[in-house]
Amino acid sequence: MSAIFRNVALSAVLALCAPFASATVLTFDDIVGPDANASVPTNYGGLDWSNAGLSVFTGAQDPFTPHSGQGRVTTDWSDSWPVASTIRFLAPTVFNGAWFAGYADSSVQLDLYFGGQLVASSALLQLSSTPAFLAAGWGSAIDTVVVTTGVPGSYVMDDFSFDGAAEVPEPGSLALVLAGFGLAGAVRLRRS
Repeated sequence: MSAIFRNVALSAVLALCAPFASATVLTFDDIVGPDANASVPTNYGGLDWSNAGLSVFTGAQDPFTPHSGQGRVTTDWSDSWPVASTIRFLAPTVFNGAWFAGYADSSVQLDLYFGGQLVASSALLQLSSTPAFLAAGWGSAIDTVVVTTGVPGSYVMDDFSFDGAAEVPEPGSLALVLAGFGLAGAVRLRRS
């Protein structure tokens, strides 16, 4: 009976942890090619980058330090200020944040949207040559992230991190799992 109890307990733990095991991190390293400044493909990582205006950056240049690997993305050097790069998820998703580095006199911020409505904005991250993680600061599903900065070409973004839309189990479901553990424990005690 103890083997059954262990299997039930392991299954319950795995089921409760499943929403946290689905993290995706886009490193941009797999789109590094002979053209070091290529645009991010429109459907890269299952997201819509068509309005992002971001290019892959691979060269070693201070202060554009990568967080990992070689690939990272940056805005173009256009004359339009401020710069807003729009990245759309194809399904509602929980966005964690990304790593940024760049010129110390510039900053970046993340605006998070769902259904066309602004639902949250991250803190303002002052850039430096040392990559820093900018957390989204919002734990619910969104469908669009807008990265804004005041100066074109002032930052690089790396390790863009998101999860599938995590659903919290209803209290009744959690109570049912706990009742099952109690019943399995009672059966085990009774057999002993």
